[in-house]
Amino acid sequence: MDYQTEIDHAAAVVSAGGVVAIPTDTLFGLAADALNSDAVERVYVAKGRPADMPLPVLVSGWEQATQVAAIPAGALVVVQKLAEAYWPGSLTMVLPAAPGLPARLTAGRDTIAVRMPNHPVPLALAEALGRPITGTSANRSGEPDIADADELRTIIGPRVDGIIARGPAPEGTASTIISVSPEGTALLREGALPYREILDLLGMMEARS
Repeated sequence: MDYQTEIDHAAAVVSAGGVVAIPTDTLFGLAADALNSDAVERVYVAKGRPADMPLPVLVSGWEQATQVAAIPAGALVVVQKLAEAYWPGSLTMVLPAAPGLPARLTAGRDTIAVRMPNHPVPLALAEALGRPITGTSANRSGEPDIADADELRTIIGPRVDGIIARGPAPEGTASTIISVSPEGTALLREGALPYREILDLLGMMEARS
C-alpha cells in the first residue's frame, strides 16, 4: 500500500469512528476524530486512561485550531505569535474550549490542549479528515512511552483499528505544554521545547509593543 493510499484508508477508518495508532514528531499517538464522542471514548478504552484526564488534539493548521478552541480576544495576538513561531512543532497550548466539544474530550473541563505536529502523518490524516484528531500518546496509561513500531504493534495493535508505521520515527520527547490566557502564560509541562525560549519570545513581543 503506497503512502497516500494508507493515509486515505486511515482517514476513512477515523471518519467512521475508528482509532489508528500513528507516529508523530514527539511520540507515537492514538488518532481518532476529536469531535466524535464515541471515537473519543474508544481512545480512553484503548489506553485505559482515567476518566478525569482530558485528551489533547492535533490540528493541521490554524483553522482546525479554531474548531476546538475559543481563543479570547485578550490572548489572540499571543496565541497567533506562538503558533507562528512554534507550529508545526513541539508546543501544546491549553486554551479555552470551544462550545459543543465531546465532554469526554475535555474530561468536563473548560479548556482544550492543542498542537500542530511537525510530522507528515498526523498532518495528512487531520487534513484528509477535515477535523482535529486526538493526539494522546499510544502507550497504556501509566506505562512507559512506546519506543518503536514493533512495540507499538505488540502493545497497542490489538486495541486499535489500524497502525501507520511509516514516516519519520518519533523523537521520543513529549511536547511542552503551556496554558495561554489574557492573564499570561504558565508552564504545565516542560518538554522538547524549552520554556525559557517561549518566555524570551514573549519578552521580545512586549518590548516591541
